[in-house]
Amino acid sequence: MRVNLALLAAAATGVQVGAAIVASRFVVADVPPLTLALLRYGIGFFCLLPFLWVHFPGFALKRRTPHAITNIALSDWLAMGTLGIGQFALLIALLNYGLQHISAAQAAMIFSLFPLLTLLLASALGRERIGVALLGGVLLSIAGVALSLWPKLQTPHPGHWWGEAAVLASACVGALCSVLYRPYLQRYSTLGVSAFAMLVSVLFLAVLALQENWPARVLAMNTQHWMVVSLIGISSGIGYFWWLYALKHESPTRVTAFLALNPLTAAWLGRLFLGEALDEWVFSGLVFIAGGLWLATRGASPTQG
Repeated sequence: MRVNLALLAAAATGVQVGAAIVASRFVVADVPPLTLALLRYGIGFFCLLPFLWVHFPGFALKRRTPHAITNIALSDWLAMGTLGIGQFALLIALLNYGLQHISAAQAAMIFSLFPLLTLLLASALGRERIGVALLGGVLLSIAGVALSLWPKLQTPHPGHWWGEAAVLASACVGALCSVLYRPYLQRYSTLGVSAFAMLVSVLFLAVLALQENWPARVLAMNTQHWMVVSLIGISSGIGYFWWLYALKHESPTRVTAFLALNPLTAAWLGRLFLGEALDEWVFSGLVFIAGGLWLATRGASPTQG
């Protein structure tokens, strides 16, 4: 049986995101969220940089590639940079704001709407057809996330709805970016788009994180902080490349469906490294998520272009 490398990359990204969340818990008390995001993607960019000269069209000028850097339209540069800011800076800022007002479980449940939002946006833009199996798989995986988080979702949450709105907005930003990336991934190298989008987001975060006085925060970090942040950054650089590789070769909805692995990975690693308890709800959710992923990924990709 032929292995679908794009879906394998999507699954690996879902696991990587969950692992990064657990690793972030070790330093989040000492490293503010925007500063952590800046370091995370800054390190990720520098991990991709050694490969950029060879693989990105236009950086290998001595090869006289047909897509030399001077032939890349300014509109494409602006679009890829904007998508990078949306994917990293804006999404992270909205998510972190939401987490200040609602529980992590509630945020994870809302964010699990990411694949459904992606499907609706892709369909509205004519990029994807809504099939019964694909829609059923997405809804089943969302049900699995809800089931695995059910005990935590019972916690009452007084106050306004700004937190929920911020997390939903972050999921919308992520879904929109996932759909809009595809033309540039078809036109240019995955590694090149990854590195450029990440670089622009790092520059944007460097300005945004000044409110946290990030230069002083970075200088105050100890060896343990740097070890954890470096691990997060390196895995994020690799994970983002995997993510765009998957988006290049598969439909956005089938790729984002694997984000359902994120909360499960975080739960398992949290049990292993942080001593957090697992209950029967997590195991029940796993069954639903596995069934949802099977439904969403069976058959040919429904992407139209």
